[in-house]
Amino acid sequence: MNTSKRNYRATFILDNRGKEDSTDAIIETVKAEITSIHGDVKAVEALGKRDFVRVTDPKFTSASYVQIDFSAPAEAPAALKERLRLNQNVYRTFVESV
Repeated sequence: MNTSKRNYRATFILDNRGKEDSTDAIIETVKAEITSIHGDVKAVEALGKRDFVRVTDPKFTSASYVQIDFSAPAEAPAALKERLRLNQNVYRTFVESV
């Protein structure tokens, strides 16, 4: 396995409707997932609650956005998306190389 790490910026849309989990608890869960795929979290920025441009569910029109900068191996973005796919607290995940 290649040990060199690349820098990434991931944007997450969090969904805590009807759940007791706070946004901070969900962010800690996501940070733990990044660490589990051999990533190092550099910075976390909570962007606040924003309205969706395209609403797919009339009962879900806005959500909290979070950006996390991290470094990880090249296969990490796909692994992170797969690990978070079944997580009900993360509505969408977008990972880009920085």
